Amino acid sequence: MNLQELKSQLGEHAKDIKLNLASVLSTEGAPDLTQNQIFGIALASAYATKSSTVAHAVLHEISGTLSEAELHAAKAAATIMAMNNIYYRFTHLVSDKEITKLPAKLRMNVIGSPGITKVDFELYSLAVSAINGCGMCMDAHVYEISKGGISKTGIQSCIRIAAVINALAQAVAIGELENTVLQAAA
Repeated sequence: MNLQELKSQLGEHAKDIKLNLASVLSTEGAPDLTQNQIFGIALASAYATKSSTVAHAVLHEISGTLSEAELHAAKAAATIMAMNNIYYRFTHLVSDKEITKLPAKLRMNVIGSPGITKVDFELYSLAVSAINGCGMCMDAHVYEISKGGISKTGIQSCIRIAAVINALAQAVAIGELENTVLQAAA
């Protein structure tokens, strides 16, 4: 199923999301990002939502656009950030600051060698970190992205993509829940 087909299945409650989705996945709607950055961010975000429906629709939409390295990096960003966002959110929020001084002792080699440009991997990672809610990671990624030459508008575009993809996954989950309730009532 492609994104257009998925959008057509969403209820009226997702009208704004359908409109926003059409906007944020274009260079006009995501200023200061390239089309490949936009699609990589969208794919990493889709993986972060854990919605197979959304991930499949995004994969269909971007088919033939991203390189194998970019596809791999989107999966890697979603996966490594799933670990890092939990760990670093914990160290940031825990009251016992002695814990924050302990070495993480977690392998994170993909961050240093993601197979694509560092700034693109950082954009993917920022989007996933925003979805996962890790402020410490978001700050670190924004720093690296800024250092890599992406503007504040480009950073905002990245987060807008993540927000809309996350909302799309929520709308899909609501539709699935409603279908389950209707089937149970029948």
